[in-house]
Amino acid sequence: MSSVTVVKSSDLPKSFTEVNPHNLYIYCKAFLANQRANTAQTRNRSAVSGGGKKPFSQKGGGRARQGSIRAPHFRGGGVVFGPTTQRNYTQKVNKKQKKLALLYALFEKAQDEKLFVVDNITIESGKTKDAKKFLNGFDIKDALVVKEEIDEKTFLAFRNLQEAYLVEQNELNGYVVASYDAIIFEKAVWEKLTKES
Repeated sequence: MSSVTVVKSSDLPKSFTEVNPHNLYIYCKAFLANQRANTAQTRNRSAVSGGGKKPFSQKGGGRARQGSIRAPHFRGGGVVFGPTTQRNYTQKVNKKQKKLALLYALFEKAQDEKLFVVDNITIESGKTKDAKKFLNGFDIKDALVVKEEIDEKTFLAFRNLQEAYLVEQNELNGYVVASYDAIIFEKAVWEKLTKES
């Protein structure tokens, strides 16, 4: 394995350390809301079959008048105010706030000394056991592995590992960074990221 550098919070540019933590909270909340499938749906009284006929006469029975046995208060009736697919869960987050969320998530990992930079991340054999061996070189529970450009062999090696998730730089965001115990960057990606920040 190529040389490993542990990035500490003191090594980070000033832009990482001056971010308000609330940016990460807002981004994660919006990210999860935007993942919602919005498939929950119930039938209201107009969608439930049956009940076209008036159940009993309006007068003379001593009971309250009823127009349909599919009204909400009847067994088998429609649901009142149930979920519908018309609801929109989308939450908008500005580009600047997305970037700030990512910077703070990385700052947190650096504080915990769980941010690593490696010269090169390539598993030439394409075997999962070699990717596992690569991860065993770090004292971590699970990791987000960030590569400049994912090649087929490296993708195949990491594909079946539950404790690792391989991404390219453009897939990075505050939520995925915060979701993993540690982050392992390829040197070229880390240099580009710190230069842009």
